[in-house]
Amino acid sequence: QLAEAGGGSVQAGGSLRLSCEASEYTYKTLCMAWFRQRPGQEREGVATIGSDGVTTYQGSVEGRFTISRDNVKSTLYLQMNNLKPEDTAMYYCAAGCPLTTHCTGNVCSIEPRADYWGQGTQVTVSS
Repeated sequence: QLAEAGGGSVQAGGSLRLSCEASEYTYKTLCMAWFRQRPGQEREGVATIGSDGVTTYQGSVEGRFTISRDNVKSTLYLQMNNLKPEDTAMYYCAAGCPLTTHCTGNVCSIEPRADYWGQGTQVTVSS
């Protein structure tokens, strides 16, 4: 249902773009999101995008990461710029609408819950 690609290793300050190909039904009917799990930590929400294109971000990535979707290709993207070592994690694509709370503008706390999950792609940022 969800297949991520684009992870890898990069030096601090570099960029990566993750992609997630979804089945047409999943993509069109649900919100999409990116989550990550850093070593020794629980899974956390990174960014969400609704079917209407409205986005939210975790505070630590706001201004550096951009979530987007290509409705023709049924593909979700996460453009990650100015990467930091603390961004090192397994990144997961997900379909569903996680609860977002404590929002200031489009910066929110994103509950780590979704209906469908990809298998994950590793991102490693070296200093």
